Amino acid sequence: MSAMRRSLLTLTLLVVAAPAAAQSKHNTNAPIDFGADQIELQDKANRAVLTGNVAVRQAEMTLNAQRLNVAYTGEVVDGNPQVSRLDASGGVTVRRPDQTARGQYAVYDLNRRVITMLGNVRLTQGPNTVNGARLTINLDTGRAVIDGSAVAGGSGSGTGGNVQRAPTGRVTGTFSVPKRS
Repeated sequence: MSAMRRSLLTLTLLVVAAPAAAQSKHNTNAPIDFGADQIELQDKANRAVLTGNVAVRQAEMTLNAQRLNVAYTGEVVDGNPQVSRLDASGGVTVRRPDQTARGQYAVYDLNRRVITMLGNVRLTQGPNTVNGARLTINLDTGRAVIDGSAVAGGSGSGTGGNVQRAPTGRVTGTFSVPKRS
């Protein structure tokens, strides 16, 4: 691959939703509330598995999925196990104030305060939409980066609006333009 093509590819892969940086910092120390149709505790593995209509809330952020693996450290503080990671699958939606992200899988690394979403990812902020293969959200800075590698092609049917699935290796989207006089 030529140096110019690598430079263009790198430029294409890094798309930042600039308004996200203006959001207030997420409180990653807030308690995590959850609900699901079923929960299986696997104490020896320091894990809990939630299945069916999983709903998670931390401060003003919510996560919905069909399945969630909760990994905890084994350390207990004030009677509560210390959660280190959430792995969600099955139609994952993460909502933050003024921002919604959808994908097939998500990993919330509580230690790094980063959410990574994979699989036909769509980030929507107001009328702006960006599609790709992988989305990384830094909860400290609010910076969102979309990566276009390994994006599965397909139609946007059933998703509504102007959303189109990105062809392989591309990040696509629509940005609104303010009306000018």
